[in-house]
Amino acid sequence: MPRTRNAPRKLPRSFKDLVGRMPPQAIMDDVHYRNTLEMIDRLMAAGKLTKGQEVYLETLVQLVQAYEAKHHAIDTADLGGIAALRQLLADNDMNASDLGRLLGVHPSMGSKILKGQRSLTVEQLRTLADRFKVRPELFMK
Repeated sequence: MPRTRNAPRKLPRSFKDLVGRMPPQAIMDDVHYRNTLEMIDRLMAAGKLTKGQEVYLETLVQLVQAYEAKHHAIDTADLGGIAALRQLLADNDMNASDLGRLLGVHPSMGSKILKGQRSLTVEQLRTLADRFKVRPELFMK
């Protein structure tokens, strides 16, 4: 069956072949950024990845994180911990229930955390820092 014009080509299975398709390099502009995100999306949607695909995906993710930190950073200097958390949730289309699920507690606890009625544990601070790629101290202001 012939490929349609817009059908994406099958992803290579080896790191070397993926590099041949799209060499990982510092992202310099928004076009390269979007192309890299598209490749990340394709890899994430592929299901079980080979070791080479996993290494390639991790490489692209690190390049995107570096670009976003430089070009799309969120200024949190004037934000307190709860305000910063609210902003990160909004930026990621998440609500209080999503926060509760992320932290491994009942979804209603997310609302209590955002109202300042419940404190975050050290483990929850780590979870938030990992999820939003920020330092845990951000949520302790």
